[in-house]
Amino acid sequence: MDLPSGSKNPRLALRNLDSLLYKCLALIGLALFFRAVVVLPLSSYGGMRPQKLDLGQSLSSDNGIRQNKFLEVPQIVWGLNNQKIAFARACLTARMLNRTLLMPSLSASLFYKEVDRLQPISFNRVFQFEKFNSLCSGFVQLGRYSDIRNETGVYEVQKGSGRRWTVQKDLDQLKQVSMDPVDGHEVLRIVGKNPFLWQDHWPVKDYARVFECLVLVDEIAREADRVVSKIRDTGKQLRSGDDDDGLSSQQVPYISVHMRIEIDWMIHCKKLEQRSNITQICSSKMEIMERVGNIRGIKPPTMVYLAVADSLLEDSSILTGWSEGLVPIEKKKLGVDGIYKKYPYLIQSAIDYEVCLRSDVFVGNSFSTFSSLVALDRTQKTIRMGLATGSSSCGVDVRWPSYAYNILGESNGPHRWMTNMSDSSLQAISYGTNVISC
Repeated sequence: MDLPSGSKNPRLALRNLDSLLYKCLALIGLALFFRAVVVLPLSSYGGMRPQKLDLGQSLSSDNGIRQNKFLEVPQIVWGLNNQKIAFARACLTARMLNRTLLMPSLSASLFYKEVDRLQPISFNRVFQFEKFNSLCSGFVQLGRYSDIRNETGVYEVQKGSGRRWTVQKDLDQLKQVSMDPVDGHEVLRIVGKNPFLWQDHWPVKDYARVFECLVLVDEIAREADRVVSKIRDTGKQLRSGDDDDGLSSQQVPYISVHMRIEIDWMIHCKKLEQRSNITQICSSKMEIMERVGNIRGIKPPTMVYLAVADSLLEDSSILTGWSEGLVPIEKKKLGVDGIYKKYPYLIQSAIDYEVCLRSDVFVGNSFSTFSSLVALDRTQKTIRMGLATGSSSCGVDVRWPSYAYNILGESNGPHRWMTNMSDSSLQAISYGTNVISC
């Protein structure tokens, strides 16, 4: 009986079968290698470079934020409140990517154009690191560089710039780097412009949540305590003749006014008025004094702390012309300028911010970032105490009222100011429009 030709030599048939199997396996291996090494998704945004992937298990903290995936951002620069916004934006970016933000460097000095002269200062020299993580647990998280295990290379993400880099392009980039293979890297390092200039994708309430977690280190908080106590003690002495007062020094109220009348601000705001066709941005010294004097419910005599630029401390005219019963004072006249001089610009601003935040009445300029964040913090405190909602609180006799002196309010006074916490982005803070009409 004849056998099929392939069966005449069984050993040869098996050898051919093995050869075919090896070839198939080799082709499959080659395809997988080609896919892993060559056909990696390349981003069209910023020339990101794929590197070795982290194949380890993802570790998560109890609050759900990954502890072995980090986001690194450029040094945060400019004024105190620009830096706070930039920091919050970096935190919210890390939250979107489900990553821990590596503790960034802030800038102790203030050089808007000479970036190379910016003096870096660690975040935990100004704000409490552990307190931040405790208060913001489950929302955002800070990490230290010592937490990095160096299991993969750092993946650099170049932030786009210019008018063509739209909000949507920026959002697309963030979505892309949140997925594999990029997400496999232990550290994503964003390079380019500082976070204050990044596109904004988050509502005001998210920023407010981060700001609430920023608690000054004990040393700076004690310095702010000293300034506030000095203001209240001086106010107590002014009221010493009032038989019906009965207030302790710590209960004596004071007003804080963030007085923006320095030359560089006036030049800036005049240009801003011309560009935006808005007239309620700049305020003269006399206009501020008049409007503050028309705030209802202030019992004289009342201390008025003027938070002003150092260039105005030699201008004695800022202390004259106020309504009867209002007693203006600034850090030099108060005798606390020595406290401020011990520290760099950033910490000086942090002390003044705290003094304004704690005041019984705050009056500022709605187009100033400093004033806007003080008003936001005070609005958030009011909401937390259940005294108002995020969108309607003007009719409530709030514990920490704020006013915008650049906008005319009732009785020729400043406009009542409550931050609109329902805004979809923080952009309004930068343009003075985040003021609820009362």
